[in-house]
Amino acid sequence: MRRQEEFLQKMKQSVGTVLTGKEEMTELIMIALLSRGHVLLEDVPGTGKTMLAKTIARSINGKFKRIQFTPDVLPSDVTGIQFFNPKEKNFEMRPGPVMTNILLTDEINRATPRTQSSLLEVMEEGQVTIDGETLPLPKPYIVIATQNPIESQQGTFALPEAQMDRFLMQIKAGYPTYEEEQKMLRMYRTQEPIENLSSVISLEELASMQQELRKVEISEPVENYLLSLIRATRNSEKVEVGVSPRGTIALMHSVQARAYLKGRDYVIPEDVKVLAPYVLGHRLVLTMDASMRTTKEDVLLGILEDTAVPVEAGAVKE
Repeated sequence: MRRQEEFLQKMKQSVGTVLTGKEEMTELIMIALLSRGHVLLEDVPGTGKTMLAKTIARSINGKFKRIQFTPDVLPSDVTGIQFFNPKEKNFEMRPGPVMTNILLTDEINRATPRTQSSLLEVMEEGQVTIDGETLPLPKPYIVIATQNPIESQQGTFALPEAQMDRFLMQIKAGYPTYEEEQKMLRMYRTQEPIENLSSVISLEELASMQQELRKVEISEPVENYLLSLIRATRNSEKVEVGVSPRGTIALMHSVQARAYLKGRDYVIPEDVKVLAPYVLGHRLVLTMDASMRTTKEDVLLGILEDTAVPVEAGAVKE
């Protein structure tokens, strides 16, 4: 077993000691982390979104910061400020919670657009500018944002297209099964499992893996398949705004990461097909007519069904 496969297995086991039924979500977040991407988790409150982020931070021995977004949170509360120290008689830098490895932005859609936009530079460029001074962010770095759809009409601010495009993936948490919830009750009956959690990898090893996955090959047939999906989102009569070039690159990096975690040094069509709904779905803007008749998920599934999958994927290496 290669080290990346062992890493994924250990991460699933680590998360499994704290949360049940999160194996697929853990794998997706690991793909995002290795791809240097960010994740938007969406579902009803209490489904383990915050606990998942904390568990992953502990498992990779990384720093963790959390921001609870509300309408009165200011951009400086996120990025940091320069303040005057009367004792020293000079200005001092006080970086905000963005200076971490895993940043959890809870209920991001409750913040005002001005505050939401303070994360744009952080998510895209891996740096933060405070009063004209630019600071690099720690590496590895990932923003995990949550939003609760049930409050979408109650004093929240929908994320604009530019902000949505910064997220590598949008994932819906979902409720656990009966068996998973029963196991959860027994896990939490006498203890808090996260308190006993230890790391399974160092930040240095993780950074090394981020470099390695870029060597994963994408054959021309698979590349053409990926591009065909992207073009189809732009040409669909149900879509007003299709996937951006940023989305194309995001899909490429994420399929490289999936192949890498599966122990392969090449991408197969299945990697593209599995990840497309998570990487592309939230980037679509439907026409007004289509938005009243269908959903982004259904439109993308239709595109996946209509796009020919390469039979010979060059894809399969001997």
